[in-house]
Amino acid sequence: MDFEALKQECLVCRRCGLCETRTNVVFGMGSPTAEVMFIGEGPGRNEDEQGLPFVGRSGKLLDQYLEAVDLSRDKNVFIGNIVKCRPPENRDPLPEEWDACLPWLREQFKFIRPKIVVCLGRIAAQRLIRPDFSVTKEHGQFEEKNGVLFTATLHPAALLRNPTQKPLAFADYVALREKILEVCDHTY
Repeated sequence: MDFEALKQECLVCRRCGLCETRTNVVFGMGSPTAEVMFIGEGPGRNEDEQGLPFVGRSGKLLDQYLEAVDLSRDKNVFIGNIVKCRPPENRDPLPEEWDACLPWLREQFKFIRPKIVVCLGRIAAQRLIRPDFSVTKEHGQFEEKNGVLFTATLHPAALLRNPTQKPLAFADYVALREKILEVCDHTY
């Protein structure tokens, strides 16, 4: 199976109840050879409508941060979510929904083989880095897991609610650029 076949299989997924209320599966977007992956918790309303990750106001803010450090969802990163379907009313995904969807993310990791994973927000960080991860205290720090560097930054939606934290997030992207220059071969 190639990456496109994985995507086509994911787009018709019925592994959990979220398939009943979704408009679109949000598989993710970007380069299938990206050395850097950005992973959020799950799609919101705009993402569910368009079938693309981070396309609302928070997506525009994410794109600004990416552009500031010469990254682009169209060229050199991959952006996705742990859960591929929007939970009703944007509630947190249930444990059985996480468990049903995590194999899709694992398969994406196998194909993309990122060197760096950036968790967008607390929930993604606590699922992918460790359960007690504190984004407010540990954002921008890197931890190695199985040869991959993981870090987290404040979720773009949280930054829209609390703009005073935008400089903290920007510093995380600057640190990310430095780490990319240190460990990646073809991102820049």
